[in-house]
Amino acid sequence: MSEKETEEGKVCAILSYLLIGIIWCFADENMKKNAFAKFHAKQGLVLLISFVAVTVISFIIGWIPWVGKVIVYLLWLCLLVLWLIGIINAATGKESPLPIIGSYAENLKI
Repeated sequence: MSEKETEEGKVCAILSYLLIGIIWCFADENMKKNAFAKFHAKQGLVLLISFVAVTVISFIIGWIPWVGKVIVYLLWLCLLVLWLIGIINAATGKESPLPIIGSYAENLKI
């Protein structure tokens, strides 16, 4: 991937971790062709799905006194850390998958 392509897709890549970038990447023809933006859009999409899954899990186990709440808070903390890693990777021009969930994004055929 060229330096020019990375710079052109950097804003979209950063915004991919805030839903708007995912929509932008798949709606704009230039961003569809930009491998850097597409990589981070896929990572952001998997992270978004993870947020939805943790929300569902929160409703299921959140009512369990003490242990349920601790597990839910730890899951949210993990997602927050992954979100920050993704934004930092996009801002610095790195194309590294997110820990734990990043490999699922590589399997997406979009």
